[in-house]
Amino acid sequence: MNSRLRVVIADDERPARSFLAALLRSFEDVLIVAEAESGKDAVAAIERERPDLALLDLQMPELDGIGVVRMLKKGEMPLVAFVTAYDEYAVRAFEVNAVDYLLKPVEKTRLRETLNRAQERVEHAEIVAEQSSRVADAIEAYESSSRAPFLERIPVRRRDEIVILPVAQIASIVAEGELLYLTTIKNARHTITYRLKDLETRLDPTQFIRLGRGTLANIDCIHKMNVMPGGTHVALLSNGQKLQVSRLQSRIIRERLLKL
Repeated sequence: MNSRLRVVIADDERPARSFLAALLRSFEDVLIVAEAESGKDAVAAIERERPDLALLDLQMPELDGIGVVRMLKKGEMPLVAFVTAYDEYAVRAFEVNAVDYLLKPVEKTRLRETLNRAQERVEHAEIVAEQSSRVADAIEAYESSSRAPFLERIPVRRRDEIVILPVAQIASIVAEGELLYLTTIKNARHTITYRLKDLETRLDPTQFIRLGRGTLANIDCIHKMNVMPGGTHVALLSNGQKLQVSRLQSRIIRERLLKL
């Protein structure tokens, strides 16, 4: 009998991660070597454990499944299967480039197919070596796919009326539980029920930048960055808001905004 397939799973939503882990544990030829609740943790787990297969949620805050792949060195790249809620562009890109994917909610029989495919590839090292170029091609195809245009306005319901809020007037978006608080340049505050990571995919990434797990900011509204102990920052916005920047995003912001 072949040795067990060593797997890392990454999903920021605990129920989805637990469900996938339970399915994997039902297979005797699989060993979960790490579970990650963020892209950053997934990179660390893959570098540490060197798994055969990584099951990566396509949409995670701060660092998504694609970001995880981009942070891995070529020699550290395991076989990759992206897990996603239905995304026609992702499915099309992954199918064309022979990169495996799983649609949520993951079905046991479909997961078994992915594991079988991975096991076959592990037994043929030359196929594993092709994985990096396959994934790179899939990512390029996915990101160049014709996607829905970025949002220009967000409807906000207020009792018996709907306020049409121009995206360009939003200074920050902060998540608290199931709610998103949108603060404008003039400090008006609006509330909508929406998931931050879902809204982020619909906003122009050249206009909004993630400051932390639950915060987005309009780049044009970032007036000043205060350096804090431990390599983090506090962003001062033109409307007077002060927003904490996570350590991971501080590194990204240094590269993107704080260098000529």
